[in-house]
Amino acid sequence: MWSLLLLLSPLVLAVFSAGNPFDNHRTWYVNPAYQKELSSSIATASGKTKANLQKMYTIPSAYWIDVMAKISGNGDDNVEAILKQASSSNPVPLVVFIVYDLPNRDCHAKASNGEICCTYNADRTCNYNAGGDCSAGIITYKTKYIDPLVALFSQYSNVPIVAIIEPDSLPNLATNMGDPHCGNTATQKAYLEGIPYAVQRLSTLSNVDLYVDAAHGGWLGWQNNAASFVETVTGLGILKSIRGFSTNVANYQPLGTQCPQTGWCLNGQHQGDTCCADPCHLEGQYNPANNELNYAAELYGLFRQQGFTPKFIIDTGRNGVANMRSDCANWCNIRGAGVGLFPTTATGNTTLIDAYFWLKTPGESDGCTQVLPNMQNCPRFDESCASADSIGSRSGEPRAPQAGQWFDYQVKQLADNANF
Repeated sequence: MWSLLLLLSPLVLAVFSAGNPFDNHRTWYVNPAYQKELSSSIATASGKTKANLQKMYTIPSAYWIDVMAKISGNGDDNVEAILKQASSSNPVPLVVFIVYDLPNRDCHAKASNGEICCTYNADRTCNYNAGGDCSAGIITYKTKYIDPLVALFSQYSNVPIVAIIEPDSLPNLATNMGDPHCGNTATQKAYLEGIPYAVQRLSTLSNVDLYVDAAHGGWLGWQNNAASFVETVTGLGILKSIRGFSTNVANYQPLGTQCPQTGWCLNGQHQGDTCCADPCHLEGQYNPANNELNYAAELYGLFRQQGFTPKFIIDTGRNGVANMRSDCANWCNIRGAGVGLFPTTATGNTTLIDAYFWLKTPGESDGCTQVLPNMQNCPRFDESCASADSIGSRSGEPRAPQAGQWFDYQVKQLADNANF
Protein backbone atom coordinates (compact mmCIF):
# COMPACT_ATOMS: atom_id res chain seq x y z
CA MET A 1 0.00 0.00 0.00
CA TRP A 2 2.95 2.28 0.58
CA SER A 3 5.22 2.96 -2.39
CA LEU A 4 8.99 3.09 -2.49
CA LEU A 5 9.93 6.73 -2.90
CA LEU A 6 13.69 6.96 -3.08
CA LEU A 7 14.22 5.44 -6.51
CA LEU A 8 13.48 8.32 -8.86
CA SER A 9 14.12 8.03 -12.57
CA PRO A 10 15.92 10.59 -14.79
CA LEU A 11 12.55 11.30 -16.39
CA VAL A 12 11.25 12.57 -13.04
CA LEU A 13 14.26 14.84 -12.68
CA ALA A 14 13.55 16.43 -16.04
CA VAL A 15 10.03 17.54 -15.12
CA PHE A 16 11.22 20.94 -13.83
CA SER A 17 13.16 22.29 -16.78
CA ALA A 18 13.93 25.56 -14.97
CA GLY A 19 15.62 23.70 -12.14
CA ASN A 20 15.64 24.35 -8.42
CA PRO A 21 15.18 28.11 -7.92
CA PHE A 22 17.27 27.98 -4.74
CA ASP A 23 20.13 26.33 -6.61
CA ASN A 24 19.85 28.67 -9.57
CA HIS A 25 20.25 31.73 -7.35
CA ARG A 26 22.73 30.96 -4.59
CA THR A 27 22.59 34.53 -3.27
CA TRP A 28 19.55 34.83 -1.00
CA TYR A 29 18.05 38.06 0.29
CA VAL A 30 18.53 39.00 3.95
CA ASN A 31 16.01 41.58 5.14
CA PRO A 32 17.51 44.69 6.83
CA ALA A 33 14.33 45.05 8.91
CA TYR A 34 14.99 41.57 10.35
CA GLN A 35 18.61 42.47 11.00
CA LYS A 36 17.49 45.58 12.87
CA GLU A 37 15.26 43.50 15.15
CA LEU A 38 18.00 40.94 15.64
CA SER A 39 20.48 43.69 16.50
CA SER A 40 18.26 44.82 19.35
CA SER A 41 18.46 41.33 20.85
CA ILE A 42 22.19 40.95 20.17
CA ALA A 43 22.81 44.18 22.10
CA THR A 44 21.40 42.73 25.31
CA ALA A 45 22.63 39.14 24.94
CA SER A 46 25.84 37.50 26.11
CA GLY A 47 27.86 34.30 25.83
CA LYS A 48 26.63 31.47 23.61
CA THR A 49 23.29 33.18 23.03
CA LYS A 50 24.93 36.32 21.66
CA ALA A 51 27.38 34.33 19.53
CA ASN A 52 24.54 32.38 17.91
CA LEU A 53 22.43 35.49 17.37
CA GLN A 54 25.39 37.01 15.56
CA LYS A 55 25.62 33.92 13.36
CA MET A 56 21.93 34.37 12.50
CA TYR A 57 22.45 37.99 11.44
CA THR A 58 23.39 37.20 7.84
CA ILE A 59 20.99 34.27 7.37
CA PRO A 60 18.07 34.71 4.92
CA SER A 61 14.48 34.17 5.94
CA ALA A 62 11.11 34.65 4.27
CA TYR A 63 9.19 37.92 4.37
CA TRP A 64 5.54 37.56 5.39
CA ILE A 65 3.09 39.68 3.40
CA ASP A 66 0.37 39.32 6.02
CA VAL A 67 -1.33 42.70 5.56
CA MET A 68 -2.00 44.83 2.51
CA ALA A 69 0.02 47.69 4.00
CA LYS A 70 3.20 45.63 3.58
CA ILE A 71 2.96 45.69 -0.21
CA SER A 72 4.30 49.22 -0.56
CA GLY A 73 5.04 52.27 1.56
CA ASN A 74 7.79 54.23 3.24
CA GLY A 75 10.75 52.59 4.93
CA ASP A 76 12.35 49.23 4.21
CA ASP A 77 9.70 46.95 5.71
CA ASN A 78 7.54 46.32 2.65
CA VAL A 79 7.60 44.33 -0.58
CA GLU A 80 8.33 47.28 -2.84
CA ALA A 81 11.36 48.36 -0.81
CA ILE A 82 12.69 44.81 -0.68
CA LEU A 83 12.36 44.33 -4.44
CA LYS A 84 13.91 47.71 -5.16
CA GLN A 85 16.91 46.89 -3.00
CA ALA A 86 17.25 43.37 -4.42
CA SER A 87 16.95 44.63 -7.99
CA SER A 88 19.87 47.01 -7.56
CA SER A 89 22.13 44.47 -5.83
CA ASN A 90 24.97 42.66 -7.56
CA PRO A 91 24.38 39.80 -7.78
CA VAL A 92 20.59 40.03 -7.59
CA PRO A 93 19.45 37.73 -4.76
CA LEU A 94 16.54 35.32 -4.60
CA VAL A 95 13.75 36.71 -2.41
CA VAL A 96 11.30 34.44 -0.57
CA PHE A 97 7.83 35.76 0.26
CA ILE A 98 4.94 34.27 2.24
CA VAL A 99 1.64 35.19 0.56
CA TYR A 100 -0.72 35.25 3.54
CA ASP A 101 -3.86 37.39 3.54
CA LEU A 102 -6.84 35.29 2.47
CA PRO A 103 -10.30 36.38 3.60
CA ASN A 104 -11.13 34.58 6.89
CA ARG A 105 -7.48 33.58 7.21
CA ASP A 106 -6.42 31.09 9.89
CA CYS A 107 -9.95 29.75 10.36
CA HIS A 108 -9.04 27.13 12.98
CA ALA A 109 -7.07 29.46 15.23
CA LYS A 110 -7.18 33.03 16.47
CA ALA A 111 -3.58 34.18 16.81
CA SER A 112 -3.13 35.03 13.12
CA ASN A 113 -6.65 36.01 12.10
CA GLY A 114 -6.28 38.37 9.18
CA GLU A 115 -7.46 41.77 8.05
CA ILE A 116 -9.68 40.72 5.13
CA CYS A 117 -13.00 39.24 6.26
CA CYS A 118 -16.01 37.74 4.57
CA THR A 119 -18.17 39.41 7.23
CA TYR A 120 -16.87 41.98 9.71
CA ASN A 121 -17.72 42.35 13.37
CA ALA A 122 -18.21 45.84 14.75
CA ASP A 123 -14.53 45.99 15.76
CA ARG A 124 -13.43 45.01 12.21
CA THR A 125 -12.43 41.49 13.21
CA CYS A 126 -13.82 38.60 11.19
CA ASN A 127 -17.16 37.00 11.99
CA TYR A 128 -16.24 33.42 11.21
CA ASN A 129 -19.74 32.17 11.99
CA ALA A 130 -21.33 34.12 9.15
CA GLY A 131 -22.02 32.27 5.93
CA GLY A 132 -22.52 33.68 2.46
CA ASP A 133 -20.33 33.75 -0.64
CA CYS A 134 -17.61 36.12 0.66
CA SER A 135 -17.90 38.10 -2.57
CA ALA A 136 -16.72 41.40 -1.09
CA GLY A 137 -13.79 39.77 0.74
CA ILE A 138 -12.70 37.88 -2.36
CA ILE A 139 -12.81 41.08 -4.46
CA THR A 140 -10.64 42.83 -1.88
CA TYR A 141 -8.15 39.95 -1.85
CA LYS A 142 -7.93 39.90 -5.63
CA THR A 143 -7.82 43.63 -6.38
CA LYS A 144 -6.07 45.09 -3.33
CA TYR A 145 -3.72 42.26 -2.42
CA ILE A 146 -2.91 39.77 -5.22
CA ASP A 147 -3.14 42.15 -8.19
CA PRO A 148 -0.79 44.76 -6.63
CA LEU A 149 1.66 41.98 -5.76
CA VAL A 150 1.60 40.69 -9.31
CA ALA A 151 2.22 44.20 -10.61
CA LEU A 152 5.20 44.69 -8.31
CA PHE A 153 6.71 41.28 -9.02
CA SER A 154 6.34 42.03 -12.73
CA GLN A 155 7.90 45.48 -12.37
CA TYR A 156 11.01 43.94 -10.81
CA SER A 157 11.23 41.06 -13.24
CA ASN A 158 15.01 40.73 -12.79
CA VAL A 159 14.48 39.63 -9.17
CA PRO A 160 13.95 35.86 -8.76
CA ILE A 161 11.11 35.20 -6.32
CA VAL A 162 9.83 32.17 -4.46
CA ALA A 163 6.29 32.62 -3.15
CA ILE A 164 4.75 30.35 -0.50
CA ILE A 165 0.99 30.40 -0.94
CA GLU A 166 -1.29 30.83 2.10
CA PRO A 167 0.02 28.68 4.98
CA ASP A 168 -2.54 26.41 6.71
CA SER A 169 -5.42 27.32 4.39
CA LEU A 170 -5.89 24.19 2.26
CA PRO A 171 -4.85 21.93 5.17
CA ASN A 172 -7.72 23.46 7.14
CA LEU A 173 -10.16 22.69 4.32
CA ALA A 174 -8.83 19.14 4.14
CA THR A 175 -9.18 18.32 7.84
CA ASN A 176 -11.12 20.96 9.78
CA MET A 177 -14.45 21.15 8.00
CA GLY A 178 -16.12 20.17 11.26
CA ASP A 179 -15.07 23.53 12.67
CA PRO A 180 -17.82 25.95 11.56
CA HIS A 181 -15.21 28.68 11.20
CA CYS A 182 -13.59 26.64 8.43
CA GLY A 183 -16.57 24.69 7.14
CA ASN A 184 -18.99 27.56 6.60
CA THR A 185 -19.78 28.54 3.04
CA ALA A 186 -17.98 31.89 3.20
CA THR A 187 -14.62 30.54 4.34
CA GLN A 188 -14.76 27.67 1.87
CA LYS A 189 -15.52 30.03 -1.00
CA ALA A 190 -12.76 32.43 0.06
CA TYR A 191 -10.11 29.71 0.08
CA LEU A 192 -11.31 27.75 -2.95
CA GLU A 193 -11.54 30.85 -5.12
CA GLY A 194 -8.77 32.95 -3.59
CA ILE A 195 -5.94 30.42 -3.80
CA PRO A 196 -6.46 29.42 -7.46
CA TYR A 197 -6.64 33.12 -8.35
CA ALA A 198 -3.37 33.82 -6.55
CA VAL A 199 -1.66 30.85 -8.20
CA GLN A 200 -3.01 31.63 -11.66
CA ARG A 201 -1.98 35.28 -11.56
CA LEU A 202 1.44 34.73 -10.00
CA SER A 203 2.28 31.78 -12.25
CA THR A 204 2.17 34.05 -15.31
CA LEU A 205 5.40 35.70 -14.12
CA SER A 206 8.63 34.16 -15.36
CA ASN A 207 10.59 35.30 -12.28
CA VAL A 208 8.29 33.60 -9.74
CA ASP A 209 8.25 29.99 -8.50
CA LEU A 210 5.26 28.89 -6.44
CA TYR A 211 4.90 26.44 -3.57
CA VAL A 212 1.54 25.81 -1.89
CA ASP A 213 1.61 25.15 1.84
CA ALA A 214 1.06 21.57 3.02
CA ALA A 215 1.15 22.04 6.82
CA HIS A 216 3.28 19.32 8.49
CA GLY A 217 3.36 15.62 9.19
CA GLY A 218 1.95 15.97 12.68
CA TRP A 219 -1.19 17.43 11.09
CA LEU A 220 -1.62 15.79 7.69
CA GLY A 221 0.63 12.74 7.96
CA TRP A 222 -2.16 10.26 8.67
CA GLN A 223 -3.09 8.52 5.45
CA ASN A 224 -6.68 9.79 5.42
CA ASN A 225 -5.59 13.37 6.12
CA ALA A 226 -2.88 13.27 3.47
CA ALA A 227 -5.27 11.81 0.90
CA SER A 228 -7.87 14.47 1.72
CA PHE A 229 -5.27 17.21 1.22
CA VAL A 230 -4.17 15.74 -2.10
CA GLU A 231 -7.78 15.56 -3.26
CA THR A 232 -8.42 19.16 -2.18
CA VAL A 233 -5.36 20.53 -3.98
CA THR A 234 -5.86 18.42 -7.10
CA GLY A 235 -9.47 19.60 -7.35
CA LEU A 236 -8.35 23.22 -7.65
CA GLY A 237 -6.59 22.61 -10.97
CA ILE A 238 -3.40 24.38 -9.85
CA LEU A 239 -0.84 21.58 -10.04
CA LYS A 240 0.37 22.58 -13.49
CA SER A 241 1.20 26.05 -12.17
CA ILE A 242 3.15 25.25 -9.00
CA ARG A 243 6.56 23.70 -8.36
CA GLY A 244 5.55 21.93 -5.17
CA PHE A 245 4.84 22.40 -1.49
CA SER A 246 6.17 23.93 1.69
CA THR A 247 6.01 22.01 4.96
CA ASN A 248 6.51 22.79 8.65
CA VAL A 249 5.92 26.52 8.10
CA ALA A 250 6.05 28.23 11.51
CA ASN A 251 6.12 24.85 13.22
CA TYR A 252 8.52 22.72 15.20
CA GLN A 253 8.32 19.24 13.68
CA PRO A 254 11.69 17.46 13.53
CA LEU A 255 13.49 17.25 10.21
CA GLY A 256 14.72 13.72 10.90
CA THR A 257 16.13 11.21 8.44
CA GLN A 258 14.20 9.86 5.45
CA CYS A 259 13.28 6.19 5.52
CA PRO A 260 13.61 3.91 2.45
CA GLN A 261 9.85 3.57 2.19
CA THR A 262 6.72 5.25 3.50
CA GLY A 263 5.34 3.31 6.44
CA TRP A 264 8.79 1.82 7.16
CA CYS A 265 8.44 2.34 10.92
CA LEU A 266 4.81 1.37 11.43
CA ASN A 267 3.65 -1.71 13.34
CA GLY A 268 6.81 -1.58 15.44
CA GLN A 269 9.08 -2.28 12.48
CA HIS A 270 12.70 -1.08 12.12
CA GLN A 271 12.62 0.76 15.43
CA GLY A 272 16.39 0.70 15.62
CA ASP A 273 16.69 2.74 12.42
CA THR A 274 17.56 6.40 12.82
CA CYS A 275 14.74 7.30 10.44
CA CYS A 276 12.20 5.84 12.89
CA ALA A 277 13.02 8.27 15.72
CA ASP A 278 9.60 9.48 16.84
CA PRO A 279 9.66 12.29 19.43
CA CYS A 280 5.99 13.10 18.81
CA HIS A 281 4.86 9.45 19.18
CA LEU A 282 3.09 9.45 15.82
CA GLU A 283 3.96 5.94 14.67
CA GLY A 284 1.86 4.38 17.42
CA GLN A 285 -1.08 6.33 15.97
CA TYR A 286 -0.34 4.84 12.53
CA ASN A 287 1.06 8.09 11.21
CA PRO A 288 4.12 7.40 9.01
CA ALA A 289 5.19 11.06 9.03
CA ASN A 290 7.29 10.87 12.20
CA ASN A 291 9.54 13.53 10.68
CA GLU A 292 9.23 16.09 7.90
CA LEU A 293 11.40 14.20 5.41
CA ASN A 294 9.14 11.15 5.74
CA TYR A 295 6.11 13.42 5.41
CA ALA A 296 7.43 14.96 2.18
CA ALA A 297 8.08 11.47 0.83
CA GLU A 298 4.53 10.42 1.71
CA LEU A 299 3.00 13.39 -0.11
CA TYR A 300 5.34 12.84 -3.04
CA GLY A 301 4.00 9.31 -3.51
CA LEU A 302 0.38 10.42 -3.33
CA PHE A 303 0.81 13.28 -5.80
CA ARG A 304 2.74 11.04 -8.18
CA GLN A 305 -0.42 8.94 -8.39
CA GLN A 306 -2.12 12.10 -9.68
CA GLY A 307 0.54 12.56 -12.35
CA PHE A 308 2.31 15.39 -10.51
CA THR A 309 5.94 15.30 -9.37
CA PRO A 310 6.28 17.88 -6.58
CA LYS A 311 9.32 19.41 -4.94
CA PHE A 312 9.39 20.54 -1.32
CA ILE A 313 10.74 23.28 0.94
CA ILE A 314 10.95 22.44 4.64
CA ASP A 315 11.00 25.19 7.26
CA THR A 316 13.98 24.68 9.59
CA GLY A 317 13.72 28.02 11.35
CA ARG A 318 12.74 26.55 14.71
CA ASN A 319 13.05 22.75 14.68
CA GLY A 320 16.58 22.38 15.98
CA VAL A 321 15.31 20.59 19.11
CA ALA A 322 13.16 17.52 18.50
CA ASN A 323 11.69 16.62 21.88
CA MET A 324 10.98 19.83 23.80
CA ARG A 325 7.16 19.58 23.80
CA SER A 326 4.95 17.65 26.20
CA ASP A 327 2.33 17.54 23.41
CA CYS A 328 3.30 17.98 19.77
CA ALA A 329 -0.12 19.46 19.03
CA ASN A 330 1.13 22.59 20.79
CA TRP A 331 2.47 25.17 18.36
CA CYS A 332 2.55 28.59 20.02
CA ASN A 333 5.89 30.07 21.15
CA ILE A 334 7.26 26.73 22.28
CA ARG A 335 9.54 26.75 25.30
CA GLY A 336 12.94 25.15 24.79
CA ALA A 337 12.83 25.26 20.98
CA GLY A 338 15.96 26.01 18.98
CA VAL A 339 16.82 27.33 15.55
CA GLY A 340 17.37 24.52 13.06
CA LEU A 341 19.59 24.04 10.04
CA PHE A 342 20.78 27.06 8.12
CA PRO A 343 19.02 27.48 4.74
CA THR A 344 20.64 25.16 2.21
CA THR A 345 20.05 23.12 -0.93
CA ALA A 346 22.26 20.34 0.44
CA THR A 347 19.21 18.42 1.61
CA GLY A 348 20.44 14.85 1.26
CA ASN A 349 17.68 14.01 -1.23
CA THR A 350 17.71 16.76 -3.83
CA THR A 351 15.31 14.83 -6.03
CA LEU A 352 12.66 15.42 -3.37
CA ILE A 353 13.65 18.50 -1.36
CA ASP A 354 14.59 21.79 -3.05
CA ALA A 355 15.71 23.49 0.14
CA TYR A 356 15.65 23.82 3.87
CA PHE A 357 14.80 27.45 4.58
CA TRP A 358 13.80 29.72 7.46
CA LEU A 359 10.23 30.36 6.32
CA LYS A 360 9.07 31.52 9.74
CA THR A 361 11.40 34.28 10.84
CA PRO A 362 13.06 33.22 14.10
CA GLY A 363 12.12 35.75 16.74
CA GLU A 364 8.64 36.61 15.47
CA SER A 365 5.93 35.60 17.91
CA ASP A 366 3.40 32.89 17.06
CA GLY A 367 0.69 34.58 19.09
CA CYS A 368 0.02 36.51 22.26
CA THR A 369 -0.53 35.59 25.85
CA GLN A 370 -3.93 36.65 27.19
CA VAL A 371 -2.32 39.78 28.59
CA LEU A 372 0.15 41.59 26.34
CA PRO A 373 3.54 42.94 27.46
CA ASN A 374 1.90 46.38 27.79
CA MET A 375 -0.62 44.84 30.24
CA GLN A 376 -3.57 45.25 27.87
CA ASN A 377 -5.74 42.28 26.91
CA CYS A 378 -4.74 40.68 23.62
CA PRO A 379 -7.52 41.02 21.01
CA ARG A 380 -6.32 37.88 19.16
CA PHE A 381 -5.62 35.63 22.12
CA ASP A 382 -5.71 31.93 21.23
CA GLU A 383 -5.97 29.42 24.07
CA SER A 384 -3.22 27.42 22.36
CA CYS A 385 -0.83 30.20 23.38
CA ALA A 386 -1.54 29.32 27.02
CA SER A 387 -0.53 25.69 26.51
CA ALA A 388 1.83 24.04 28.98
CA ASP A 389 4.58 24.26 26.35
CA SER A 390 4.08 27.95 25.50
CA ILE A 391 6.36 30.69 26.76
CA GLY A 392 4.34 32.83 29.15
CA SER A 393 2.35 30.00 30.71
CA ARG A 394 4.80 29.61 33.61
CA SER A 395 5.36 32.00 36.46
CA GLY A 396 8.30 34.30 35.86
CA GLU A 397 8.15 34.09 32.06
CA PRO A 398 7.49 37.23 29.99
CA ARG A 399 4.21 37.84 28.25
CA ALA A 400 4.18 37.21 24.51
CA PRO A 401 3.32 39.88 21.90
CA GLN A 402 0.88 39.40 19.05
CA ALA A 403 1.69 37.12 16.12
CA GLY A 404 4.43 38.48 13.89
CA GLN A 405 5.83 40.94 16.43
CA TRP A 406 9.38 40.64 17.75
CA PHE A 407 9.74 38.46 20.84
CA ASP A 408 13.16 39.08 22.36
CA TYR A 409 12.90 36.38 25.02
CA GLN A 410 11.94 33.77 22.44
CA VAL A 411 14.68 34.56 19.92
CA LYS A 412 17.32 34.38 22.64
CA GLN A 413 16.02 30.96 23.66
CA LEU A 414 15.99 29.84 20.02
CA ALA A 415 19.59 30.98 19.66
CA ASP A 416 20.70 29.36 22.91
CA ASN A 417 19.25 26.01 21.79
CA ALA A 418 20.29 26.33 18.13
CA ASN A 419 21.34 23.34 16.04
CA PHE A 420 22.67 25.02 12.91
